[in-house]
Amino acid sequence: MSLIRIYGLFLRHFFLITRSFPRILDLIYWPSIQITLWGFISNFFASHSSYYNNAVGVILTCAILYDFLFRTSIGFNMLFLEEIWSRNFTNLFIAPMKISEIITSLVITALIRALIGLIPAIILTSPLFGISILDLGIYLFFLFLSLYIFGITLGILVSSGLLRFGPSFENIAWSTMFLLAPFGCIYYPIETLPEIFQKIAYALPLVYIFEEARNILINSSVNLENLYTALKLNTVYLLLAITLFYYSFSVARKKGTLINIGE
Repeated sequence: MSLIRIYGLFLRHFFLITRSFPRILDLIYWPSIQITLWGFISNFFASHSSYYNNAVGVILTCAILYDFLFRTSIGFNMLFLEEIWSRNFTNLFIAPMKISEIITSLVITALIRALIGLIPAIILTSPLFGISILDLGIYLFFLFLSLYIFGITLGILVSSGLLRFGPSFENIAWSTMFLLAPFGCIYYPIETLPEIFQKIAYALPLVYIFEEARNILINSSVNLENLYTALKLNTVYLLLAITLFYYSFSVARKKGTLINIGE
């Protein structure tokens, strides 16, 4: 694996983002609007519900965590789609780029892309609503790490579909997170779901992440088992996603569809 080639591909996407004001505005605009919207909704819930002692802090913190997950996943997909839209994907192998180098560079760039959009939204929460995501303490790092890994995993899975089925698979890139969101128990306890949905939810790392975030904020206690289970599931799914990506690439190359992926 060549760090120079990884860095070169990273710079391509980094300059593509930072040298375009509309792209930067798009990254900052949506997270800021969403967090602000959920903040006002949380204020309303806090005035009309006694379920949470700190409804604004709990709901808004979960909204920030979910947005980080969404931005990481969609960011990876968008970077991969940029290569397809510009018909540049096959050109990468002239370098030659290895699959591992492409994945690594996109993983790094997706994180930076997500942080560009999320940091302004986090900064807004303190003056507008008087809450800070830093209330989660040192465990915030492990929650973000789990969400980041899962977001990248989803991004790799969708990219595998793009390799296998071409741009027709593009719509899945936008709908994956919305499909999984109800099972992630982002804004409500898992007991809210029907029993059959609970079984599906427990197979995902999301439920452990958001349950633990609420546990820390509401009960001021930490269940390390939730954090461990989330990381364990993330590791399994990430390895499966990378394996599927290599397999999809191999199939696309053998069938000759790789050269026409941008068509």
